[in-house]
Amino acid sequence: MKKETLQKRVKIANNIMYYIYTHIDTHIDIEELSYDFQVSKFHMQRIFKEAFGKNIYESIKSIRLQKAANLLLTNKYSTISNIANLCGYSSQSSFIKAFKQRFEMTPKQWKNNGYKEYSTKILQQSKSALNSSADFSKITPTIVKMPNLDSFYIRNKGYNKNVKNTWQKLQTLILNNNLKNYKQIALLHDNPTITPLNECQYIACIVPEKKSDVNSHRLPKFKISEGVYAKFDLEGVHGDMLKFIHWVYHDWLINSEYETTTKPSYAVYNKNNFLSEDNRFDMSFYVSIKF
Repeated sequence: MKKETLQKRVKIANNIMYYIYTHIDTHIDIEELSYDFQVSKFHMQRIFKEAFGKNIYESIKSIRLQKAANLLLTNKYSTISNIANLCGYSSQSSFIKAFKQRFEMTPKQWKNNGYKEYSTKILQQSKSALNSSADFSKITPTIVKMPNLDSFYIRNKGYNKNVKNTWQKLQTLILNNNLKNYKQIALLHDNPTITPLNECQYIACIVPEKKSDVNSHRLPKFKISEGVYAKFDLEGVHGDMLKFIHWVYHDWLINSEYETTTKPSYAVYNKNNFLSEDNRFDMSFYVSIKF
Protein backbone atom coordinates (compact mmCIF):
# COMPACT_ATOMS: atom_id res chain seq x y z
CA MET A 1 0.00 0.00 0.00
CA LYS A 2 1.34 3.41 -0.92
CA LYS A 3 2.44 5.65 1.96
CA GLU A 4 0.04 8.42 0.92
CA THR A 5 -2.89 5.99 0.80
CA LEU A 6 -2.10 4.62 4.27
CA GLN A 7 -1.90 8.14 5.71
CA LYS A 8 -5.23 9.04 4.12
CA ARG A 9 -6.92 5.92 5.56
CA VAL A 10 -5.58 6.57 9.06
CA LYS A 11 -6.65 10.22 8.87
CA ILE A 12 -10.21 9.23 7.90
CA ALA A 13 -10.41 6.67 10.74
CA ASN A 14 -9.14 9.20 13.30
CA ASN A 15 -11.47 11.93 12.04
CA ILE A 16 -14.44 9.56 12.38
CA MET A 17 -13.45 8.66 15.95
CA TYR A 18 -13.00 12.34 16.82
CA TYR A 19 -16.46 13.05 15.38
CA ILE A 20 -18.03 10.24 17.43
CA TYR A 21 -16.54 11.53 20.68
CA THR A 22 -17.61 15.11 20.02
CA HIS A 23 -21.13 14.23 18.74
CA ILE A 24 -22.03 11.25 20.91
CA ASP A 25 -25.01 13.18 22.34
CA THR A 26 -26.59 13.35 18.89
CA HIS A 27 -27.89 10.82 16.39
CA ILE A 28 -24.87 9.66 14.39
CA ASP A 29 -25.89 8.69 10.86
CA ILE A 30 -23.35 6.44 9.11
CA GLU A 31 -24.69 7.45 5.70
CA GLU A 32 -24.11 11.14 6.50
CA LEU A 33 -20.61 10.38 7.80
CA SER A 34 -19.86 8.57 4.57
CA TYR A 35 -21.02 11.57 2.55
CA ASP A 36 -19.10 14.08 4.71
CA PHE A 37 -15.83 12.13 4.44
CA GLN A 38 -16.39 11.43 0.73
CA VAL A 39 -15.82 7.70 1.06
CA SER A 40 -18.19 4.75 0.61
CA LYS A 41 -19.90 3.38 3.72
CA PHE A 42 -18.32 -0.05 3.18
CA HIS A 43 -14.82 1.40 2.78
CA MET A 44 -15.31 3.71 5.77
CA GLN A 45 -16.32 0.78 8.00
CA ARG A 46 -13.36 -1.29 6.81
CA ILE A 47 -10.65 1.32 7.44
CA PHE A 48 -12.18 2.22 10.82
CA LYS A 49 -12.10 -1.43 11.94
CA GLU A 50 -8.51 -1.79 10.73
CA ALA A 51 -7.52 1.19 12.89
CA PHE A 52 -9.55 0.51 16.05
CA GLY A 53 -10.30 -3.22 16.03
CA LYS A 54 -14.08 -2.72 16.10
CA ASN A 55 -16.61 -1.30 13.67
CA ILE A 56 -18.21 2.14 13.92
CA TYR A 57 -21.49 0.86 15.39
CA GLU A 58 -19.61 -1.09 18.09
CA SER A 59 -17.55 1.98 18.97
CA ILE A 60 -20.61 4.22 19.25
CA LYS A 61 -22.31 1.64 21.48
CA SER A 62 -19.20 1.25 23.66
CA ILE A 63 -18.75 5.01 24.13
CA ARG A 64 -22.46 5.51 24.93
CA LEU A 65 -22.41 2.75 27.54
CA GLN A 66 -19.25 4.16 29.13
CA LYS A 67 -21.06 7.49 29.30
CA ALA A 68 -24.12 5.80 30.83
CA ALA A 69 -21.99 4.03 33.44
CA ASN A 70 -20.62 7.40 34.57
CA LEU A 71 -23.95 9.26 34.43
CA LEU A 72 -25.64 6.61 36.56
CA LEU A 73 -23.21 7.52 39.33
CA THR A 74 -22.89 11.30 38.89
CA ASN A 75 -26.50 12.19 37.95
CA LYS A 76 -27.91 11.24 41.31
CA TYR A 77 -31.41 12.58 40.61
CA SER A 78 -31.85 11.29 37.05
CA THR A 79 -34.03 8.26 36.42
CA ILE A 80 -32.74 5.32 34.40
CA SER A 81 -35.12 6.41 31.64
CA ASN A 82 -33.48 9.88 31.65
CA ILE A 83 -30.02 8.32 31.41
CA ALA A 84 -31.16 6.09 28.54
CA ASN A 85 -32.36 9.17 26.61
CA LEU A 86 -29.15 11.08 27.32
CA CYS A 87 -27.14 8.20 25.89
CA GLY A 88 -29.10 7.89 22.66
CA TYR A 89 -31.39 4.96 23.49
CA SER A 90 -34.96 5.14 22.22
CA SER A 91 -36.35 2.97 25.02
CA GLN A 92 -35.48 2.11 28.60
CA SER A 93 -35.76 -1.62 27.88
CA SER A 94 -33.24 -1.56 25.02
CA PHE A 95 -30.86 0.45 27.21
CA ILE A 96 -31.15 -1.99 30.13
CA LYS A 97 -30.56 -4.95 27.80
CA ALA A 98 -27.43 -3.35 26.25
CA PHE A 99 -26.11 -2.26 29.66
CA LYS A 100 -26.56 -5.70 31.19
CA GLN A 101 -24.86 -7.32 28.23
CA ARG A 102 -21.85 -4.99 28.64
CA PHE A 103 -21.51 -4.83 32.44
CA GLU A 104 -23.17 -8.09 33.55
CA MET A 105 -25.64 -6.24 35.77
CA THR A 106 -28.62 -3.90 35.40
CA PRO A 107 -28.25 -0.10 35.59
CA LYS A 108 -30.04 -0.20 38.96
CA GLN A 109 -27.57 -2.76 40.33
CA TRP A 110 -24.72 -0.62 38.98
CA LYS A 111 -26.01 2.45 40.84
CA ASN A 112 -26.44 0.43 44.04
CA ASN A 113 -22.68 -0.11 44.43
CA GLY A 114 -22.39 -2.75 41.69
CA TYR A 115 -19.85 -0.49 39.98
CA LYS A 116 -17.45 -1.05 42.89
CA GLU A 117 -17.50 -4.81 42.37
CA TYR A 118 -16.96 -4.44 38.61
CA SER A 119 -14.21 -1.86 39.05
CA THR A 120 -12.40 -3.99 41.64
CA LYS A 121 -12.29 -6.94 39.23
CA ILE A 122 -10.53 -4.73 36.68
CA LEU A 123 -8.10 -3.40 39.28
CA GLN A 124 -7.20 -7.01 40.12
CA GLN A 125 -5.91 -7.42 36.55
CA SER A 126 -2.93 -5.25 37.52
CA LYS A 127 -0.62 -6.59 40.24
CA SER A 128 1.23 -3.28 40.44
CA ALA A 129 -2.05 -1.40 41.07
CA LEU A 130 -3.05 -3.86 43.79
CA ASN A 131 0.34 -3.35 45.46
CA SER A 132 0.00 0.44 45.42
CA SER A 133 -0.31 2.07 48.84
CA ALA A 134 -0.79 5.59 47.43
CA ASP A 135 -3.37 7.85 49.09
CA PHE A 136 -5.10 10.45 46.92
CA SER A 137 -7.64 11.82 49.38
CA LYS A 138 -5.81 15.13 49.85
CA ILE A 139 -5.40 15.88 46.13
CA THR A 140 -7.49 18.82 44.92
CA PRO A 141 -7.78 19.55 41.19
CA THR A 142 -7.78 22.90 39.46
CA ILE A 143 -10.44 23.58 36.81
CA VAL A 144 -8.89 24.64 33.50
CA LYS A 145 -9.88 25.36 29.90
CA MET A 146 -7.68 23.38 27.51
CA PRO A 147 -7.19 24.04 23.78
CA ASN A 148 -7.20 21.45 20.98
CA LEU A 149 -3.85 19.68 20.88
CA ASP A 150 -2.53 18.29 17.57
CA SER A 151 -0.48 15.21 18.34
CA PHE A 152 1.57 12.56 16.59
CA TYR A 153 0.85 9.16 18.10
CA ILE A 154 1.29 5.41 18.28
CA ARG A 155 -1.73 3.37 19.36
CA ASN A 156 -1.34 0.54 21.88
CA LYS A 157 -3.94 -2.20 22.44
CA GLY A 158 -4.09 -2.76 26.18
CA TYR A 159 -3.34 -0.76 29.31
CA ASN A 160 -0.37 -2.72 30.66
CA LYS A 161 3.42 -2.79 30.70
CA ASN A 162 3.67 -3.36 26.94
CA VAL A 163 2.93 0.38 26.72
CA LYS A 164 6.67 0.79 27.43
CA ASN A 165 7.53 -0.55 23.95
CA THR A 166 5.23 2.04 22.38
CA TRP A 167 6.85 4.89 24.29
CA GLN A 168 10.31 3.64 23.31
CA LYS A 169 9.31 3.87 19.64
CA LEU A 170 8.16 7.46 20.17
CA GLN A 171 11.39 8.20 22.01
CA THR A 172 13.30 7.00 18.95
CA LEU A 173 11.36 9.52 16.85
CA ILE A 174 12.11 12.29 19.37
CA LEU A 175 15.84 11.55 19.25
CA ASN A 176 15.95 11.15 15.47
CA ASN A 177 14.30 14.56 15.04
CA ASN A 178 16.37 16.20 17.79
CA LEU A 179 13.16 17.46 19.39
CA LYS A 180 13.68 19.85 22.29
CA ASN A 181 10.27 21.44 22.89
CA TYR A 182 7.40 18.96 23.04
CA LYS A 183 4.86 17.40 25.38
CA GLN A 184 4.45 13.67 26.04
CA ILE A 185 0.78 12.78 26.48
CA ALA A 186 -0.99 9.51 27.28
CA LEU A 187 -4.55 9.54 25.90
CA LEU A 188 -7.07 7.01 27.25
CA HIS A 189 -9.65 6.27 24.57
CA ASP A 190 -11.28 3.84 26.99
CA ASN A 191 -11.90 4.35 30.69
CA PRO A 192 -9.75 1.71 32.45
CA THR A 193 -12.03 1.71 35.49
CA ILE A 194 -14.81 0.09 33.45
CA THR A 195 -12.98 -1.50 30.50
CA PRO A 196 -10.91 -4.72 30.84
CA LEU A 197 -7.28 -3.64 30.66
CA ASN A 198 -6.40 -5.82 27.66
CA GLU A 199 -9.22 -4.14 25.68
CA CYS A 200 -8.30 -0.52 26.48
CA GLN A 201 -7.15 1.72 23.65
CA TYR A 202 -4.08 3.57 24.94
CA ILE A 203 -2.56 6.30 22.77
CA ALA A 204 1.03 7.47 23.32
CA CYS A 205 1.34 10.99 21.88
CA ILE A 206 3.85 13.73 21.38
CA VAL A 207 2.81 17.34 20.81
CA PRO A 208 5.75 19.31 19.39
CA GLU A 209 5.84 23.07 19.85
CA LYS A 210 6.22 23.31 16.06
CA LYS A 211 4.69 20.65 13.80
CA SER A 212 7.47 21.24 11.29
CA ASP A 213 9.95 19.88 13.87
CA VAL A 214 8.66 16.34 13.24
CA ASN A 215 9.80 14.81 9.97
CA SER A 216 8.09 11.42 9.89
CA HIS A 217 5.65 10.00 7.38
CA ARG A 218 5.11 6.92 9.53
CA LEU A 219 3.31 8.62 12.39
CA PRO A 220 -0.38 9.54 12.06
CA LYS A 221 -1.89 12.60 13.74
CA PHE A 222 -4.74 12.87 16.21
CA LYS A 223 -6.53 15.89 17.67
CA ILE A 224 -7.02 15.91 21.46
CA SER A 225 -10.29 17.69 22.26
CA GLU A 226 -10.47 21.17 23.72
CA GLY A 227 -12.76 21.78 26.68
CA VAL A 228 -13.06 22.26 30.43
CA TYR A 229 -11.05 19.77 32.46
CA ALA A 230 -10.30 18.96 36.08
CA LYS A 231 -6.48 18.94 36.30
CA PHE A 232 -4.80 16.73 38.91
CA ASP A 233 -1.06 16.95 39.59
CA LEU A 234 0.46 13.65 40.69
CA GLU A 235 3.79 11.89 41.23
CA GLY A 236 4.27 8.17 41.75
CA VAL A 237 5.14 4.77 40.24
CA HIS A 238 3.36 2.75 37.53
CA GLY A 239 0.83 0.97 39.79
CA ASP A 240 -0.27 4.24 41.41
CA MET A 241 -1.64 5.54 38.10
CA LEU A 242 -4.39 2.95 37.59
CA LYS A 243 -5.37 3.13 41.25
CA PHE A 244 -5.52 6.93 40.92
CA ILE A 245 -7.80 6.77 37.86
CA HIS A 246 -10.17 4.52 39.81
CA TRP A 247 -10.17 7.07 42.65
CA VAL A 248 -10.90 9.94 40.25
CA TYR A 249 -13.90 8.28 38.63
CA HIS A 250 -15.36 6.38 41.56
CA ASP A 251 -14.58 8.65 44.51
CA TRP A 252 -13.73 12.20 43.52
CA LEU A 253 -16.15 12.50 40.59
CA ILE A 254 -19.11 10.99 42.46
CA ASN A 255 -18.63 13.38 45.38
CA SER A 256 -17.75 16.44 43.29
CA GLU A 257 -21.21 17.12 41.74
CA TYR A 258 -19.50 17.36 38.33
CA GLU A 259 -20.31 15.12 35.39
CA THR A 260 -17.64 13.78 33.11
CA THR A 261 -18.12 13.90 29.35
CA THR A 262 -17.25 11.35 26.65
CA LYS A 263 -14.02 13.17 25.76
CA PRO A 264 -11.07 10.91 26.64
CA SER A 265 -9.03 11.73 29.72
CA TYR A 266 -5.30 12.24 29.25
CA ALA A 267 -2.05 12.65 31.16
CA VAL A 268 0.65 15.20 30.33
CA TYR A 269 4.02 13.95 31.57
CA ASN A 270 6.73 16.05 33.13
CA LYS A 271 8.47 12.72 33.77
CA ASN A 272 7.35 9.53 32.03
CA ASN A 273 7.61 6.35 34.14
CA PHE A 274 7.81 4.22 30.97
CA LEU A 275 11.01 6.05 29.96
CA SER A 276 12.55 7.05 33.31
CA GLU A 277 15.31 4.97 34.90
CA ASP A 278 13.61 4.86 38.31
CA ASN A 279 10.14 3.99 36.85
CA ARG A 280 8.58 7.05 38.47
CA PHE A 281 6.22 9.59 36.89
CA ASP A 282 5.41 13.24 37.42
CA MET A 283 2.34 14.29 35.46
CA SER A 284 -0.90 16.23 35.25
CA PHE A 285 -4.06 14.20 34.64
CA TYR A 286 -6.99 15.85 32.84
CA VAL A 287 -10.61 14.69 33.15
CA SER A 288 -13.25 16.38 30.97
CA ILE A 289 -16.08 17.77 33.14
CA LYS A 290 -19.23 19.85 33.09
CA PHE A 291 -21.47 21.18 35.86
